[in-house]
Amino acid sequence: MSNLATRSFADIRRALLAHEEVALVDVREEAPFAQAHPLFAANIPLSKLELEVLSRIPRLDTAVTLYDDGEGLATIALQRLRELGYSDVRLLEGGLQGWRDAGGELFIDVNVPSKAFGELVESQRHTPSLAAEEVLALIESKADVVVLDARRYDEYQTMSIPSGISVPGAELVLRARELAPDPNTRIIVNCAGRTRSIIGTQSLVNAGLPNKISALRNGTIGWLLAGQKLEHGQARRFAAVSEDTRELATADALKVANKAGVKRGSRADLQHWQAEAGRTTYVLDVRTPEEFAQGHVPGSRSTPGGQLVQETDHYASVRGARLVLIDDDGVRANMSGSWLAQLGWEVFVVDDLLATDFSEKGDWDAPIPTPRQAEEISAETLAEWRTQGNVAVLDFTTSANYVKQHIPGAWWVLRAQLKEALAKIPPAERYVLTCGSSRLARLAVADVEALTGKQVFLLTGGSGTWVAAGFAVETGESQLASGRIDRYRRPYEGTDAPREAMQAYLDWEFGLVDQLARDGTHGFHVI
Repeated sequence: MSNLATRSFADIRRALLAHEEVALVDVREEAPFAQAHPLFAANIPLSKLELEVLSRIPRLDTAVTLYDDGEGLATIALQRLRELGYSDVRLLEGGLQGWRDAGGELFIDVNVPSKAFGELVESQRHTPSLAAEEVLALIESKADVVVLDARRYDEYQTMSIPSGISVPGAELVLRARELAPDPNTRIIVNCAGRTRSIIGTQSLVNAGLPNKISALRNGTIGWLLAGQKLEHGQARRFAAVSEDTRELATADALKVANKAGVKRGSRADLQHWQAEAGRTTYVLDVRTPEEFAQGHVPGSRSTPGGQLVQETDHYASVRGARLVLIDDDGVRANMSGSWLAQLGWEVFVVDDLLATDFSEKGDWDAPIPTPRQAEEISAETLAEWRTQGNVAVLDFTTSANYVKQHIPGAWWVLRAQLKEALAKIPPAERYVLTCGSSRLARLAVADVEALTGKQVFLLTGGSGTWVAAGFAVETGESQLASGRIDRYRRPYEGTDAPREAMQAYLDWEFGLVDQLARDGTHGFHVI
């Protein structure tokens, strides 16, 4: 490690304060990342580095700094990035411990910049909120109240406030007037914890809606801690809005964006930025995924605005890059842009797009390196081999997907811990690799061959083809060859979170404003 080029804590801090582009990448899995990391570190695990990095760090001459916590992952990641063509990759001097020793502030959990910013907003704007008990009393008394859930639809379906309607964050200013057309109707905005409730509520306040608007204090966590019951599997969603509502919302959103410092761009600017060398530009479509699939601007990525504000570090992993937001009415882009500008980003909204510019159809597909060659077999062939014995199936999907269902007898393996995992798996004459699509598994073929000296095959189309062919599956943690550290379980996640964990999460969020002050690099401002 001593022979490799490094950047120091001081180098990164100076670049952040100078608003230069910074790509500080933690290559550990998400669970250890969530235990301690710098504020603006982006988590791109070594296990899936090649599948994520080209979209998250799109410019190959970006100054990239990698670190781990002494596991040796960063040196491997450095070599892989150089093989992909990245020309300015270095290690963080001393790794995570070096950051700590230099006096750098460390944060726990995930999506911390956005969560800390939400706390800063509430502390400075005194965003109105109601306790869970107060909201339940309003609902049970049949008061004139609507509850709008600002999370993703899948999160809403898992658990929701009784009577709640799914209106993901960026949609609130566009949709709220039609869901609460009477200015005397009280609007309650909720999420699982605090951030999206605060940002959603403040969005409606900033946009000037005449209603009484309040966040559900502490979200569904607060609801459960109050001993109140949530609903599950609900499907209440927003409907289309009238043109009058859309025009009113567009004017409101533009005022907020201007106040926040959002910049304006044109179609010609967009073409220039997409071709520009030496500057990272993310082109982000903040409408719903369904709208994106129906037609989007070539080169744009689907990033629904509420999640973009909540998970900016995931979608735009180069701090200091240019963010260009796209929609077809100005509401979602300007409202999302208003928050991103306050989060310290240079943000542009493209104003003069035509319907014909939304010419590309289909879902967003991440750019990945040219797939490596591998000998493939069908699900039917694998089924036949399994009856013959002496074949090992290695599954590289997420641990959550593996637990949900997997090929009987398959071992779950973290690619970054392949050598250690193979030591736990009985040797076989043939190895078959799979994951959800086989994209990730394909990357491991050569390594499994080198480590075992045996023939290695790829399951065509991944485990989905096995399921589609009607073969039996297993569930549960039947054969884990690696620890389940690929995902950090959020304290507010699911329906069985311990009360202690939920309360500890809220206590942590309350302390984030002080942590921001100690760190001193955030560059946030609140309008």
